[in-house]
Amino acid sequence: MKAYLSLFIARFSLLLQYRTAALAGVATQLFWGFVKVMVLQAFFTHTTSAQPMTLQEAVGYVWLGQAFLMAIVPWSGDRDIQDLIRSGAVGYDLLRPTDLYNFWFTRALALRTAPVILRAIPLLCVTIFIFPLIGFSSLSFPPSFAAFVAFFISFIAAILLSSALTMLLTVSIMWTLSGEGINSILPTLIIIFSGMIVPLPLFPEWIKPLLNALPFSGLIDQPFRLFTGNLPANQLFNVLLHQTFWIFVIVILGRFLVNRGVKKLVIQGG
Repeated sequence: MKAYLSLFIARFSLLLQYRTAALAGVATQLFWGFVKVMVLQAFFTHTTSAQPMTLQEAVGYVWLGQAFLMAIVPWSGDRDIQDLIRSGAVGYDLLRPTDLYNFWFTRALALRTAPVILRAIPLLCVTIFIFPLIGFSSLSFPPSFAAFVAFFISFIAAILLSSALTMLLTVSIMWTLSGEGINSILPTLIIIFSGMIVPLPLFPEWIKPLLNALPFSGLIDQPFRLFTGNLPANQLFNVLLHQTFWIFVIVILGRFLVNRGVKKLVIQGG
């Protein structure tokens, strides 16, 4: 356990060095947040039917999505590990006295949590404290302490789920020549079906059961709805049950792929 903790701290510290890129990311995410909020405002202003969430809940949903964009959306696998597999230098990882999947999963966990410090906290401070002062649509605090606790717990599970999905993207390089195919397709599906583009409650009724059953709703939709109060805090158990099930399934699948991939891996020069 000490080895994994040391790896997490070292990787986390390394990722915190990219402060300039993080600041540029905050500016970009604020811009796209404005665009999404304006679209939602136009929609809610002109809609003639009752919606499953209020405008304030939808706005909060959007700003949370922009804040945690890089933390809980697995945009790609671990590029460093994929480069090691391509070059054959992954042999050094195979010689380590640690479980290979756990070793790589720890790196993925650091990759998913570092953006919370670099991007999420600054953006949350701006949207919660500064936007109300200048009249912009802002992110409100959770309606109750129970809602905040429910969000916090579900968010931890979302990070674990995102790390498990990151591992699938990482090990895909063992099965393809470049790995770019699934690393391009899967993140696109995730941002659509997780609620990053349009909140899942605003989707047509006929597709909601499928969207709610997929693992992607556990990344964004369910935790964010707990935060905004659209999903009652007493639904936390059901949310965790859904997230835990998919974490277990995806980790088992990831372990299987790693074990099979190592057996078929060819390292040039021996």
